Amino acid sequence: MSDARATSQIQSAPMLIIPAIDLKDGKCVRLKQGRMDDDTVFSDDPVSMASQWVDAGARRLHLVDLNGAFDGEPVHKSVALDIARAYPNLPIQIGGGIRMLSTIEHYLQAGITYAIIGTKAVENPEFVEEACREFAGHIIVGIDAKDGMVATHGWANVTDIKATELAKRFHDAGVSSIVYTDIARDGMMQGVNVEQTVNLAKEGGLPVIASGGVTNLDDVKQLKPYSELIEGIITGRAIYEGTLDLGEAQALLDG
Repeated sequence: MSDARATSQIQSAPMLIIPAIDLKDGKCVRLKQGRMDDDTVFSDDPVSMASQWVDAGARRLHLVDLNGAFDGEPVHKSVALDIARAYPNLPIQIGGGIRMLSTIEHYLQAGITYAIIGTKAVENPEFVEEACREFAGHIIVGIDAKDGMVATHGWANVTDIKATELAKRFHDAGVSSIVYTDIARDGMMQGVNVEQTVNLAKEGGLPVIASGGVTNLDDVKQLKPYSELIEGIITGRAIYEGTLDLGEAQALLDG
């Protein structure tokens, strides 16, 4: 792929620090490597947690319906919509169990800005294209990978599809961006996989939101030089446990 193609859809806006609010059984949790039986509960009030991050300077929120990802249909719609109602002017993206156009429509009508399609994007790429036509500018593809191979169904199944090949598949579909998560690092506080994240952005030619392994300000510093390729950094455990200060990290990216 030429450099021109790789950067054809790159945005010039400042890179964002995006707090993750992972929803399991009505609570805000963090998992380790996507294992549902290895969770840490940080709050039983997700709306209050959203308020904490907004007050700290968040300009976008990343919601994940963990139960929905495993069940194949949304479980935490009401919680997500409560957060959207509380912050009607804040961009919010949500993933987990989105398998139908009607689900996307419901979220968008309720104030959610972006719907993240993960498993369905692997099983039925045409669904992504249809969603992009129906809801232009509001569709994100979530690519979760282990050792560069795509995982689905809440990371329970690892396929033989390369993450970079899947990203290329959606280059011309109208996807707003790709959330790329390195499963091996997610929730493990081991540092972000800069090389694979940047490579995915270059190969796929779409803006990427980095996820998985962000631990401290050093990780943010490593990603900052690639602001033309990476539009955001999702952080979870690091801000919950205090190894990364959201405001300080965003200030670094703004500078």
